[in-house]
Amino acid sequence: MLRIAMILSLALAGSVMADTPVKKLVDQEQSALKALPDGKREALFSRPETNVTYTREWLAQNAVAKGDEQWRCLAEALYFEARGESVKGQFAVAEVILNRVDNPRYPDTVCGVIHQGTGRKYQCQFTYTCDGHKEVIAEPKAFKQVGRVAHLMLNGAERSLTKGATHYHTRAVRPKWSKTYPRTATIGVHHFYRQTTRVSSN
Repeated sequence: MLRIAMILSLALAGSVMADTPVKKLVDQEQSALKALPDGKREALFSRPETNVTYTREWLAQNAVAKGDEQWRCLAEALYFEARGESVKGQFAVAEVILNRVDNPRYPDTVCGVIHQGTGRKYQCQFTYTCDGHKEVIAEPKAFKQVGRVAHLMLNGAERSLTKGATHYHTRAVRPKWSKTYPRTATIGVHHFYRQTTRVSSN
């Protein structure tokens, strides 16, 4: 969505770019957008407002969620990383994942963020993807709940719990980066942090 907005902002300088390849690209983008039905075009530029109440009762009133690959990746991450947390804690973990999707330092899809580094044991971003254990969803009720959280977050629920956090860890550990980044929230068993500088690979 940000990329589309950036391309469209270039269109404002149309007279300056009259015969450039960028002008042609902007014209093609505008034509494609005009071809979309009104509802779909509006959906590209607006995030529907979802007022969330962080309780199991409120969450259970939402329809059972199913979705595409990105929904599945987020639901699985919430299941393996936060199924024992409160509803609020599950939303907070989802915020971190989506904040990373929006951050140019990380992959630009939910699945890309979650599986970053997978393949090297204990070198991934989300431990469950590289701990050597098979991921088995053995608690269908818990998965149904986090599936609802994933659906709501992917469909525009506000991200105000963690104040832009891109990292979290349980209170039981203290990774090196937790001394560098400002802590933005503590929810349940997790501390949340916002990345402000690049971490050295050394």
